[in-house]
Amino acid sequence: MKTEFQYIGKRVERQDTADKVRGKTKYVGDMTRADMLYGKLLTSDKAHAKVTIDKTKAMMIKGVVAVFTNEDVPQTPYNSNQWFPGAATAEDEYVLHKIAKHVGDRIALVVGETPEAAEKGLNELVVFYDELPVVIGFEEAKKNETVIFGTSNLAFEKSLACGEISEGFDRADIIIEDSGSTPKVHHSAIENHSCLAEIDPFGNLVVWSPCQVVFQVQHIVAKALGIPYDKTRVIKTTIGGSFGGKGIPILEPVCAFAAIKLNRPVQIVMERKDSVAGTRSRNATIQKIRTGITKEGRIVAREIVSEFDGGAYLTNAAAVAMAFGKKAFRLYKIKDQKYTGRTYFTNTVPGGACRGYGSPQLHAVSEININNAAKAVGMDPVQFRILNAVDPQEFILGAKDDIGMPGIGNARIKDCLIQGSEAFDWENKKITVSSKNTNRFAYGIGVAAGVHGNGYHGGFPDYTNVDIQVMPDNRIMVKMGIHDLGCGTVLTMQQIAAEALSINPKSINVPQADTFTSPYDSAGTQASRVTFVNGGALKEAADLLKEKMITSYAKLFNCSVDAISMIDGTIGHEEGKKISYGELAILSEAKLETTLKIYLEYKSKGNPAVYAVSFAEVKVDKYTGLVEVIDLLAVQDAGQVINMTLAEGQVEGGAHMSVGMALSEEIKYDKQGNLKTENFSKYHLINAPSMPKVRTLFIQDGEPLGPYGAKSIGELAAVTPGPAVMNAINDALGTNISDYPATPERIIEALSRMRS
Repeated sequence: MKTEFQYIGKRVERQDTADKVRGKTKYVGDMTRADMLYGKLLTSDKAHAKVTIDKTKAMMIKGVVAVFTNEDVPQTPYNSNQWFPGAATAEDEYVLHKIAKHVGDRIALVVGETPEAAEKGLNELVVFYDELPVVIGFEEAKKNETVIFGTSNLAFEKSLACGEISEGFDRADIIIEDSGSTPKVHHSAIENHSCLAEIDPFGNLVVWSPCQVVFQVQHIVAKALGIPYDKTRVIKTTIGGSFGGKGIPILEPVCAFAAIKLNRPVQIVMERKDSVAGTRSRNATIQKIRTGITKEGRIVAREIVSEFDGGAYLTNAAAVAMAFGKKAFRLYKIKDQKYTGRTYFTNTVPGGACRGYGSPQLHAVSEININNAAKAVGMDPVQFRILNAVDPQEFILGAKDDIGMPGIGNARIKDCLIQGSEAFDWENKKITVSSKNTNRFAYGIGVAAGVHGNGYHGGFPDYTNVDIQVMPDNRIMVKMGIHDLGCGTVLTMQQIAAEALSINPKSINVPQADTFTSPYDSAGTQASRVTFVNGGALKEAADLLKEKMITSYAKLFNCSVDAISMIDGTIGHEEGKKISYGELAILSEAKLETTLKIYLEYKSKGNPAVYAVSFAEVKVDKYTGLVEVIDLLAVQDAGQVINMTLAEGQVEGGAHMSVGMALSEEIKYDKQGNLKTENFSKYHLINAPSMPKVRTLFIQDGEPLGPYGAKSIGELAAVTPGPAVMNAINDALGTNISDYPATPERIIEALSRMRS
C-alpha cells in the first residue's frame, strides 16, 4: 500500500521563483564590492604554441591596474578535476599557461578599474606565438608524433570484464556489430562562467563562485596558490545553470590570485565564446560494439570498446572512461561482457563533467546496437529489452565480483518499458506509423533505455555532514554542503526535512554551501548523489532530531513518549498542552541544559541504479534531411518523486539536451584546431518552436535505501531521449545512422548511400 505523505511528492512552490521571474535574483555578474576591479582573460588564438606576451602597451592604458602571465603566477601544477585531496591524479594545469594547448587556453589576465579599461588593455597586449604541431582527432592522437603531455597521447586505458567473453560469443547464434560516435558538447548554461574574489578584513581569501563543489574549489585554489585551506573561504552563489560545466574550477584560481596580489576585490565574467572554447565540454567518443544473441533473443555476450577525446588536459580522462564502462554492466543481463576504455589527449577544449557523465555517450550507440539485435531475430525492440533487462535487487551476474559493482537496488526498468509502451501506444503506432508516409516525408518510432547511478559509493568517498537545529522562533536551521544548480535542491531538502518533522517547508532554512560555515561534504553536486545521499543524510538527522524533541518533551512534562505527537510545527501529548517547536527549544535550553540540535556524519548506504526509457515519434523530410520530433515520452524509475513540479522540469530539460545531442549540437574544430562553433549562431541548440512537448511518466516503486524511497532523476533525464530519436529516424528511413548528431547532411548522405 502506497504511503501517504504530507509534503513528499507534492507540488510545493520554490521560494525563489518570484525573484527569478522578475529579474531580481543576483548572480556573480551582478555583484559589486567596494573598490572592485574587473578582470579579462586573454585566451589563446592558437591550438598549440609557446606564448610570449608584451605587456607594455596594455599597461599604458588608463585604468589598467595589472597584467598577469604565467611568469607571475605560482608554478604549482594541479588537476582541476580533483575534487578531494586524497584523489590520486596526475597534474598538468597551471593558473595561467606558458604553452597554450588549445584555442581558448588561459594565457593572461588583464585587471582594470572598469570592464572597459580591462577590455582596452586586453586589446593592446602583443602576443607572440611560436606555433607547435597540432593534434586534432583520434587518429592524430594515436600517431604520437606530437605528444601533448607525458610520454604518450594515450592518457588512460583500462578494461572491465565479467565472465568469459570468448565463451559467450561461442554460444551466440548471431553477432551484431555497430560502430558510432558522439560529439563534444557545450553545456550551454544561460549564465557564463564567472567568479569574484576578495580579501576580507581578517585576511581570509573569499571566493564567490557559482560552482558545484565548494570544497573542491577550496582545495584547488589553496593548492595552486600555496595558501592555507583554513584561510580560503569559498561561497557558493546563485547559479544560472551548470549541467556539469561549473563542476571544475576554471576561473577561481586566477581570480583568487589577482585578488591576493592586488589586495582588492576582482571579478571575472566570461563571454560565450570563451565559455565554449575555454572551459570544459562533454567528451567526444568513437565506439565499437559487438553483441552476441541467441535465436530466441537473449543476449549472451557483449564487447564495447570506447575511445574518448580528453582534450588538452588530464581533467577527467580516467573518471569518464570508468563511469561509462561501469554503467554498461547495469542495464541488461549479460553474463559474459567486456569493456575497454581509452582516453586521448588532443589540442581541443578539455573534457569535463556534462550531465550524465558517460551515460549519454554509452547509450547513444549501444541502444542503436540493441535495436539492431532485436531486428536480427525479428523481435519487437521493446520486447527484446524486456526479455534482457535486469530484475530488481539483482547483481549483474559476475559484475559484482569481477568489477566491484554495487547492487542495483529496486530496479524498475521493466516497469518503465511495459508502462511506457502502453502510455506511448507503442503497439498501435508500430502498425500505423508508416501509413503516414509520403514521397517526401517518412515517419518512424523509436525506443531507448538507459541507466545511471546515485553517487560515488563503491568508487570514491561518499559521505556528508548535517547540522540541524530547532530555533527559538519556531524555525529549523539546516547546515549542509549543498549546491542548488537551479533545479530546486534547496526545496528538495526542505521537503525532506519538513516531512520528517511535520512542519511547513517554508519554516526550514537550508543555506547553500560555504566552506567556513557548512559542515564538510565529500563530493558536492556530482554523480546524481544529492537527493539520495544528502537527502538521505538530512532525513536521518531530522529523524534523530525528532527523537530528541520527543524525549525532551517527555522529560519536561513527565509523560510517556508514546503519547506524544508532532504536527504542523507543534508538539504535545494526549492530556497535556501543545507547544510550538520553538517553545520546546527555549524550555529545553532553560530547564534541560540542551539544545534541540543534531550533528550527523552520514555515509552513503549504497549506489543503486536508476533507470529510464524514452519513446519517440519523428517526421523526417527526405528532401532536406530535417527532423521533427512529434511525440516524446520520457519514463523515469524515480523511486519516489520528492517534488512533482521539479521532477517534471528536470525530465523536460534533460530531454532538450538529449534531443540537441541527437540532432544538432556539436563543438567543431578545423585541422589547425580553430574553433568553428564559438557562439550560438554556429553552435545549434534546439529552439523552443522545434522542441516537442515532453510527456513524462514516473515509476514510483520506492528505493529502500533512498530517503522516502527517492533516487536520482536529473542526469539520467538527459540520456535516453536522444537515442530514442535516433532509433526513430532509422525506423523511418531504414538507415543505420549511429554518428551523432543526425544533421540534415548526415541524413541526406545516408539516404544517398542507400540509393547507390
